[in-house]
Amino acid sequence: MSATTVEAAPAQARPAPVAAPRRRLPFSPWHLLLMPLSLLFALPLVWLVLSSVMSNAEINRFPPALWPSGIDLGGYRYVLGNAMFPRWFANSLIVSAVAVASNLVFGALGGYAFARMRFAGSRVLMVAMLATMAIPFQLTMIPTFLIMKRLGLIDTLGALIIPSLVTPFAVFLLRQFFLSLPRELEEAAWIDGCSRLRVLYLIVLPLSRPALSTVAVLTFLTTWNDLTWPLIAINHDTQYTLQLGLTTFQGQHHTQWAAVMAGNVITVLPVLLAFLLAQKAFIQSITSSGLKG
Repeated sequence: MSATTVEAAPAQARPAPVAAPRRRLPFSPWHLLLMPLSLLFALPLVWLVLSSVMSNAEINRFPPALWPSGIDLGGYRYVLGNAMFPRWFANSLIVSAVAVASNLVFGALGGYAFARMRFAGSRVLMVAMLATMAIPFQLTMIPTFLIMKRLGLIDTLGALIIPSLVTPFAVFLLRQFFLSLPRELEEAAWIDGCSRLRVLYLIVLPLSRPALSTVAVLTFLTTWNDLTWPLIAINHDTQYTLQLGLTTFQGQHHTQWAAVMAGNVITVLPVLLAFLLAQKAFIQSITSSGLKG
């Protein structure tokens, strides 16, 4: 064996240099972009909360104060001392709660029928229902008003509840989620003698909690924040919803900006709580229900 071969062997046996481990961020790099954007979108809400604990003098001062000199709850006392404000809050809560419950019931029944049952004209009916989502409310509010007037429901909470009993979006979203569920679970229940309604109640709905939560949150947000239809259908202040009452309150008390800000904080608070409580289920439903058409 030559000397060159002997000398080359130890050189080949040397271990390769280990690359230094790359340092990874404890969070996704996208957070570096999303955090400033989230703070930017949160600024109006922060300003609303800060303004609600300012005095009228601080709010009307120029240049405006960016931070309250002290916590002044006069705006909240002014709002809660108004005799009609609790009534408006209760009206909005009743209308929103009934709309959420009815959309969950009728949306689940309609979505399951379109997802699992085949009947004459089912596809045409589905397309026609989805087409109604493209019709703007401005085209339907006059016919809806005439129908409510014929029923004698104008200036009552029934005029706000009945048009919101079921929405095409609720039916479509639940249908898409039902399509993603395996049929084997339902077929096993059918073999055991369960009816379709029993299968829906015992098997399908417990597996569809993310979709049901999404429908509940979106229906609550839409109904709670609605202003246009209550403005058309309601005339007496005892039947006002919170949004309509707050608009009137703001017009009547335009100099009481602390009270206006406090009223807006009370109005926004239930919406934020509803979204935060169902945020995880909302994201899970959107990611799963859009996979299958």
